[in-house]
Amino acid sequence: MKINFKPVKKILYWVVFVLVIILGVFVYWKYGFTYSKGYRAGLLQKFSEKGVVFKTYEGEMILSSVQSNANVAIASEKFLFSVADEAVAKQMEQIQGKNVVVHYHEKNGVLPWVGESTYIVDSVRVADVAGGTYHP
Repeated sequence: MKINFKPVKKILYWVVFVLVIILGVFVYWKYGFTYSKGYRAGLLQKFSEKGVVFKTYEGEMILSSVQSNANVAIASEKFLFSVADEAVAKQMEQIQGKNVVVHYHEKNGVLPWVGESTYIVDSVRVADVAGGTYHP
């Protein structure tokens, strides 16, 4: 008695094919899909290159929602972000301590060689004191 494995192989190939497609879609959704994008304005408080195996650029901004008459932030929150582009990182190093406006993309997950934060900043400009902006 001989058992015919041909239909079983065909089903197994299709199952593997569907699993690979599902895995590919999941990886794209987790690491490649941009969940949101926008601008944030605040004081660039900290910016550094860090990491043990993968060196990434990480930054911290203070977003102030309420300011006093002396132009001091009363109510604020921190915005933690990563920078993947080295040209933007060099620009950030030059303007640390100033009020800036950054454009970011938020991802669903992070890869260790991209950064620690799901917020990836791709451009920065210095904010004018009057509220407008200019490009450095």
